Amino acid sequence: MKITKIETFIVPPRWCFVKVETDEGITGWGEPVVEGRAATVEAAVLELADYLIGKDPCNIEDHWNVMYRAGFYRGGPILMSAIAGIDQALWDIKGKYFNAPVYQLLGGACRESIRVYSWIGGDRPSDVGSAAKQVVDAGFTAVKMNGTEEMQYVDSYEKIDRVVERIASVREAVGGNIGIGIDFHGRVHKPMAKILAKELEPFRPMFIEEPVLPENNEALAEITKHTSIPIATGERMYSRWDFKPLFESGYADIIQPDLSHAGGITEVKKIASMAEAYDIAVAPHCPLGPIALASCLQVDATAHNAFIQEQSLGIHYNQGNDLLDYITDKSVFDYQDGHVKIPQGPGLGININEEKVIEMAKEGHRWRNPIWRHKDGTVAEW
Repeated sequence: MKITKIETFIVPPRWCFVKVETDEGITGWGEPVVEGRAATVEAAVLELADYLIGKDPCNIEDHWNVMYRAGFYRGGPILMSAIAGIDQALWDIKGKYFNAPVYQLLGGACRESIRVYSWIGGDRPSDVGSAAKQVVDAGFTAVKMNGTEEMQYVDSYEKIDRVVERIASVREAVGGNIGIGIDFHGRVHKPMAKILAKELEPFRPMFIEEPVLPENNEALAEITKHTSIPIATGERMYSRWDFKPLFESGYADIIQPDLSHAGGITEVKKIASMAEAYDIAVAPHCPLGPIALASCLQVDATAHNAFIQEQSLGIHYNQGNDLLDYITDKSVFDYQDGHVKIPQGPGLGININEEKVIEMAKEGHRWRNPIWRHKDGTVAEW
């Protein structure tokens, strides 16, 4: 079997898909994208295609190493996201070739389903209490929300109070047994993160996410002195080498590698295994499309330390198109009792509606994240 063609599709709301074709008629799909930089990642995918045309798609480990190591400059969000999407597609092909779900090729499943959470509140969180109640009534047992808007290095206690009020309203609305993930989104700097972590303790969050930017992960050593809330990070870390110092520091409790950013199935499986050796949980980041989610679930099936899965159904970014619009069998992502079953079909376990992909690729998108500024005009972290 040989790879004959690699084709990309930029589709709304903010995604990029890649289709890898073979001379035996088996095709694989992946989702290589950096939100807001879809065209840049697309260009990287097409450059990497030069290494792959004419090769056997089943030699995934070798292809991964060629894409990563054969370039003198390596790593980072663009290259690793391009590798990730291609890697997903190669696993999809291999699973279809052997008529088995990807997780079976990774050693088999250690779970039948995994807990999922639902986003509430948007970029600037509001009405989060009622939103949380709605998704819990729909069957979810966990929610995640942005904790704060923009925040200066040292900011006012008024903003702290507003965050506390929002979290209090969610806890009051859903009761004590629902998980609440609070995403700081890297918007908070160390001085304020210490205060927030301490103030939020009474509400027993499931975790606080990216309390500081990943480039400032050394600050986690200070933040952990102020809270016992589990600390999650990792969506903006792209390889096992990026995660290595985080594991060695011992300050993270949950890692959140993204299957469309951190080198795909091949790399995230390795990252999850490394995390297990450090007694760290895994909750893969996935505010993206159906191919990314299916890839996450294949790794979740095999990772003993995976405990919850992000998913994007109804997320505030999905304007016009949503998670289920590009697959033919929408039941594969049915959520029951706050869980989703691991897909059992061959490959990634989903069937892409190619006609829909082609149709929407004509529309495309140029999604950009907002640019925020503080009152003094300086650029704020979004």
